[in-house]
Amino acid sequence: MFCIGFSIAQGNFKLLNTNKDKIKFTLVNNLIVIPVEINGAELSFLLDSGVSKPILFNIISLTDSLQIKHVETVYLRGLGSEGSIEALKSKHNVVKIGEAVNVNQEVFVVFDEGINFTPRLGIPIHGIIGYDLFKDFVVEINYSSKTLKLHNPQTYKYKKCRKCESFDLTLSHNKPYIDGVIEMSGQEHVVKLLIDTGGSDALWLFEDRKKGIKPIGNKYFEDYLGKGLSGSVYGKRSKINSFSLKHFKFNDVNVAFPDSTSISIARNFKDRSGSISGELLRRFNIVFDYGNERITLKKNNNFKAPFRYNKSGIIIEQSGIRIVRQTNNRTSPISNINEDTHKIVFQHSYNYVIKPAFEIAELRKNSPAEKAGLLIGDVILEVNKKDAANLKMQDINNLFSDEDGEFMRVVVERNGLILSFEFNLENLF
Repeated sequence: MFCIGFSIAQGNFKLLNTNKDKIKFTLVNNLIVIPVEINGAELSFLLDSGVSKPILFNIISLTDSLQIKHVETVYLRGLGSEGSIEALKSKHNVVKIGEAVNVNQEVFVVFDEGINFTPRLGIPIHGIIGYDLFKDFVVEINYSSKTLKLHNPQTYKYKKCRKCESFDLTLSHNKPYIDGVIEMSGQEHVVKLLIDTGGSDALWLFEDRKKGIKPIGNKYFEDYLGKGLSGSVYGKRSKINSFSLKHFKFNDVNVAFPDSTSISIARNFKDRSGSISGELLRRFNIVFDYGNERITLKKNNNFKAPFRYNKSGIIIEQSGIRIVRQTNNRTSPISNINEDTHKIVFQHSYNYVIKPAFEIAELRKNSPAEKAGLLIGDVILEVNKKDAANLKMQDINNLFSDEDGEFMRVVVERNGLILSFEFNLENLF
């Protein structure tokens, strides 16, 4: 125990008694969710290559089991326009991810209840981690099998791969950047993009009108883009003709142009032009090698998937619970017998279960859903005759990203009333 403790007491992750480890992850809305243990408490974290230090939040109910020590007050700033938030910087934490352990990990703890990604993803999320894991291993992300592999950099050997392409990584402020090429309005632009596994969109681009990087004509719409550490992020959604990473090329790619007020902190690296995120990254199996400043991409079975976006205008979040009555599959026969008749009656039985309540949290202006009469705060009960109680949040979001013109019938509860609305999904491009 003394030898193990001494060897990993330098603030780094180490694999114990092995040179590699495989961890299953959950993929939700293109985001990677991994199990993380901190000081003995089992938690769920987003794997976010865009963050430099682990951040804990949504832990009010875990304060008894999660011991946080050696703290000082600091202020953090992330994406969003609501300014800095107060946090506690905690040292000497024991963090375990699979067989990887760090006994001297620094984490930042946020108690602001507004910093909570659980409602928008529909599963518990207690924090985010990035650089501290990537820096200590060769990290392999297999989006196809939903597995994360951690390799000891000293023993890792690259395999020959004709279908792979390797790229130089630029590491700045502990964040990885890659060079790509965008084509819009008949012009090509070389762009340096943050590799952001913590973002669910395909591409974010920062407007640069001098270079011609901006939404094309009127082919865009204003929308909610996501939630950052410093509040919600809004901007313009549009399309670009193509995006290339060496010989990997995608046509008709979704792109978002975030408002400048929401990304002021992202402008600290002047060479940065935007981000490449989950909707594009999931089309590859990826090897991150921070030690050699290298990344290797291999296209997978998602490579040719169409780029989709929410055509309804509805953003939902999990807001509390619903008590749902369900019919048992089995029925119990009851025999009524007297001298004159013999009758068997099948009696259904019911039970009541707790299900998440999916509430409309954002509603795009002039969207099909808004025009139909839906409102923020409506609780969704059915979508196209599918009971929301039997659906996951991602299932509902997939329905709202269906084919152009697809008919939608949405049943909601509003102030105790059951209301039905109809509309068609609309292609805004």
